[in-house]
Amino acid sequence: MSIEKKSNAALFERAQKVIPGGVNSPVRAFRAVGGTPRFIASAHGAYMVDAEGRRYIDYIGSWGPMILGHGHPAVLEAVQKAATEGFSFGAPTEREIELAEEILSLVPSMDQVRLVSSGTEAAMSALRLARGATGRSKIVKFEGCYHGHADALLVKAGSGLATFGHPTSAGVPAEVVQHTLVLEYNNLAQIEEAFSLHGKDIACVMIEPIAGNMNFVRASVPFMTTLRELCTKHGALLVFDEVMTGFRVALGSAQSLYAKLIPGFVPDVSVFGKVIGGGMPLAAFGGRRAVMEQLAPLGPVYQAGTLSGNPVATACGLATLREIRQPGFYDALGAKTKSLVDGLLGAAREAGVPMVGDCEGGMFGFFFSNELPQNYPAVIATDKERFNAFFHAMLDSGVYFAPALYEAGFVSAAHSAEDIAATVAAAAKALKR
Repeated sequence: MSIEKKSNAALFERAQKVIPGGVNSPVRAFRAVGGTPRFIASAHGAYMVDAEGRRYIDYIGSWGPMILGHGHPAVLEAVQKAATEGFSFGAPTEREIELAEEILSLVPSMDQVRLVSSGTEAAMSALRLARGATGRSKIVKFEGCYHGHADALLVKAGSGLATFGHPTSAGVPAEVVQHTLVLEYNNLAQIEEAFSLHGKDIACVMIEPIAGNMNFVRASVPFMTTLRELCTKHGALLVFDEVMTGFRVALGSAQSLYAKLIPGFVPDVSVFGKVIGGGMPLAAFGGRRAVMEQLAPLGPVYQAGTLSGNPVATACGLATLREIRQPGFYDALGAKTKSLVDGLLGAAREAGVPMVGDCEGGMFGFFFSNELPQNYPAVIATDKERFNAFFHAMLDSGVYFAPALYEAGFVSAAHSAEDIAATVAAAAKALKR
């Protein structure tokens, strides 16, 4: 069946009349890079096709979930079967248990998990749980880490460690973020001073172990070691936001990478999304039994959701997790991703363009800079104009990278060696220009 071709520009103009900014999530508007957003009509494997019939090699992957590529046969079959059985019940299903068991079998730091519908909901609920479990109000987050759009987490840094953050969004009262302390990522001195000043009042530290919302920035091993030690010493919970990194960078997620490098390392609470839903609206948060039993109906911390554990979404997520457990899956995925990043950096060197990059599993990032950034100020100091020009040159060549300097990229099992080679060849031409 052929798809009727429509103009991206005409669709964008039409969308802006009925949807704020013409999009339902801000980065899609191309404001960061300029130009007209591509309206996607279909996707298959490693490719997306826009409304004008143009095909792109897709390195967004729905911002992470499509680790198997679009329309994987096993996932598609599971979703179609689940849909025939019912879209939503508002009652428990066996598949919820199966998905929870699958997640817990891969993440040994958690004894129990609660399913929800979005990463924002999971992070917000984890934050409430941490406060309820500790009886404390203050939280620590890091500049450049994004944990969804819950009010208490939309915060920029205060003027000093004795003060707390300020809202980054209209509609968030200052008093809502008065207990949120925003520190610099990978800054040991700041986190030590924060606990020295506020340790007895801190409920939790929430962190992206590999920050994917300032492109791709890893938490250093000394920094993560210090976070774990300070949280343990002061009775705060260490909350890992693995919405993006969960099952994306490794089968055991980012926490498994740190566990190999830091003896006995585990977070107290973990937040998941994206891959566990396989492209459907599904997320989760979990932790030790003693913490999770603080949740209603067992405990005083309330959380609920009509579509939590949705039967179609859980079918999609369960099928995805079972596929990525196949032997050799992450070896192959990691090799593809490294091949892509090595190819991009090689093309940049040949063109005399300063570029650095990093990757883990199926997640990657690159910057137009001489050295890898370790925190948000360093990220924003990289060459944004060059990135924007490169983005559009690649888009014109049929390669779809994230339309913003601050977003990580994603490789799927569906990307072929030919896709990687075509991407690197397009990059070589773009960088030479």
